[in-house]
Amino acid sequence: MRAGRTTLSATALLLAVAPVLTACSGGGASHGSAKPVALGTSPLRNPDGTRPGLAPITSDADRKAARDLIGKVTTAAAGPKTGYDRDQFGPAWTDNVDGVPFGHNSCSTRDDMLARDGRSLEHRDGSACVVSAMTIYDPYIGKNVRWTKQQPARIQIDHVMPLSYDWQMGAAKWDKAKRVEIANDPLNLIPADGSQNAAKGDSGPASWLPSNPAVRCSYAVRFAQVSLKYQLPVTPDDKKAMLRQCGA
Repeated sequence: MRAGRTTLSATALLLAVAPVLTACSGGGASHGSAKPVALGTSPLRNPDGTRPGLAPITSDADRKAARDLIGKVTTAAAGPKTGYDRDQFGPAWTDNVDGVPFGHNSCSTRDDMLARDGRSLEHRDGSACVVSAMTIYDPYIGKNVRWTKQQPARIQIDHVMPLSYDWQMGAAKWDKAKRVEIANDPLNLIPADGSQNAAKGDSGPASWLPSNPAVRCSYAVRFAQVSLKYQLPVTPDDKKAMLRQCGA
């Protein structure tokens, strides 16, 4: 039951020591350099969302790969919001979820995401799960943030493809279990600045993008990855906006 937590702790340790390992080659997100670890992992190299962060996509080859991936996304007009309620996607941050990484590891989805992306983690006394303090690089604002549980709203967990958006694009027809899955899938989750999350609401990429322009292509790719995994279309305007972020 604790295998997922052990992996997460090891990842957090790697992130914490990465800045002093500039002369070492590493596995996972490091690619032999401390800087990519500090900024997170490119979504092109993180197809299941289990690796930390959201690093910029910068090379011409990767930006072309990003456009090719986004090009596979289908489009449709948004359906009505009628009947949408957060409860349609299950209890917030439930661990009782099948079919996604970290499910049934005895830790809440929120704590799993903080542990995935945070560094210098501190836990509540007596708990191996509940994160009480950490340092985290927030890709949406492009800054390191020191967070404690006394200011919970400062770092929120963003649903990259918002749940209301999912509902309008087809999730209204799903069974409850599949909606719980997308709500707790690490591929669809990024810890980020609370004001960014609030400003985003249920917007697609044509209406909202992270304030940090360096990760807008990466954000578009992550949006596309969720769309493709769950076979949900995006609106035509959103697809155009996604392609533009990656140079189309």
